[in-house]
Amino acid sequence: MNETTGGAPKGGVAPITRRVMNLSHILRQNARRFPSEIGFVWGEATWTWAEMNARVDAMTSALRAHGVAKGDRVLVQSKNCNQMFEAMFAIFRAGAVYVPTNYRQTPDEVAYLATASGATLLLCHAAFPAHAAAIRAAAPAIRATISIGPSDFGEDYEALVERHAGAATEVEPVEYDDPCWFFFTSGTTGRPKAAVLTHGQMAFIITNHLADLMPGYTNADASLVVAPLSHGAGVNQLVVAARGGKSILLPGERLDVEEAWRLVEAWKVTNIFTVPTIVKILTEHPAVDRYDHSSVKTVIYAGAPMYREDQKFALAKLGKVMIQYFGLGEVTGCITVLPQALHAPDDGPGVKVGTCGFERTGMEMQIQDAAGNELPTGEAGDICVIGPGVFAGYYDNPEANVKSFRNGWFVTGDIGYVDAEGFLFITGRASDMYISGGSNVYPREIEELLLTHPTVKEVAIIGVPHPKWGEVGLAVVSPAEGATLDAAVLAAHIDGKLARYKLPARYVFLDEMPKTGYGKIAKKLVRETLDEMGLLTEKAGA
Repeated sequence: MNETTGGAPKGGVAPITRRVMNLSHILRQNARRFPSEIGFVWGEATWTWAEMNARVDAMTSALRAHGVAKGDRVLVQSKNCNQMFEAMFAIFRAGAVYVPTNYRQTPDEVAYLATASGATLLLCHAAFPAHAAAIRAAAPAIRATISIGPSDFGEDYEALVERHAGAATEVEPVEYDDPCWFFFTSGTTGRPKAAVLTHGQMAFIITNHLADLMPGYTNADASLVVAPLSHGAGVNQLVVAARGGKSILLPGERLDVEEAWRLVEAWKVTNIFTVPTIVKILTEHPAVDRYDHSSVKTVIYAGAPMYREDQKFALAKLGKVMIQYFGLGEVTGCITVLPQALHAPDDGPGVKVGTCGFERTGMEMQIQDAAGNELPTGEAGDICVIGPGVFAGYYDNPEANVKSFRNGWFVTGDIGYVDAEGFLFITGRASDMYISGGSNVYPREIEELLLTHPTVKEVAIIGVPHPKWGEVGLAVVSPAEGATLDAAVLAAHIDGKLARYKLPARYVFLDEMPKTGYGKIAKKLVRETLDEMGLLTEKAGA
């Protein structure tokens, strides 16, 4: 809660207004220090920091001309482009709230985000006319639509930038708790929720990321964007911009691995932020050996656990550049870190296989039972966190806030334990856990074992109903390239390495694993896919 609203002084200090930097000031800093340096690259086009700052001033003026005021929400439905990057800063500069969507969602899904956020203006890429129509039909509060590219559903972004070019644009004053970003959860277990990120919190996140993930980052560095800017990649690019580093977009909508490695060589890329599945794709593609990637200093991966075999393969290809962090959108990735030095390419004495690291600077983590009591070292329970990186709560969702906060701690919904040195080991999502014969089963350890078999590319284990045991495990597996999967072979591979109740009762093979728009395997999508195929309700065996 903001401490500017009355009440007795704390510690003898009268309440003060906690004014903080508007995050859009980052662009003005770069325009002053590095005006002619390239800050953004997309295909053959480049923009200097001075050019981007001027364009953001113009778009900020356009937003205000459309009635956007401090606190208003602006929904952005767009694939990666320079306008999306600029729009984030323009919305910040106006004091409004940036509400980006996963552009791969359906029109109805995005229309729900518009109504749930209370957005009053839509910024929509011209490639999504059906989305624009669905949003405007569902959300009458939308007063205006701006189109990225010519369309018949909104004013053209570039025309507005040209019309407002040279406008004297003031940066809206903001306080620590003023919202700047509605970060929608992925919605893998229900309707997405809008996590409220604030200017003060995000300033801490930027500082923390630079300290724990990208120390020494400067304007001489360059970052390759291989994921949608709407979520984690957008946060990473905000951090990159805070040091004047270049952001380089892939020219197309899809992940072109050949082009990605070509850009790494051409622009001497030093940083890549992504998710484990994309690390796997990038490092297993032959192009990784055709281009010089010696400039890469940090490959930051997050969003899902990285299986040990994939981790070892990536380290063999890229060297010790891998950095893992753990943290939900609600904590903007800021719970633990496993730096390069602790990414061992080989198993052996002293190597902590399976950990996602230790507490981030300025953050505190605790493993708790359901009543909020701290659990002993080595005992699994709720992963909870406090600190300046924790979000301000879910927008207009008091039930979710009550459920997610306990005694001041944010309850992440992940299950894990810490060792004597404070390293965190995640055993699974609370929502992934199933109960077989009265015993809790967390799929992660089973998935890890199956992935050590050479025929397995990806695996997801879900609990399915069983008349005797309540639930049993169903292993959904996709094959490695050129491999043939065999359920008996896989069952034999893990037999004797796990308690009997943890062994999958049935195997289903899919050519490709269902994933979210951010490249993560989602158990919800796996269930939906199996249900559509008529495989989910089959008897899972004895």
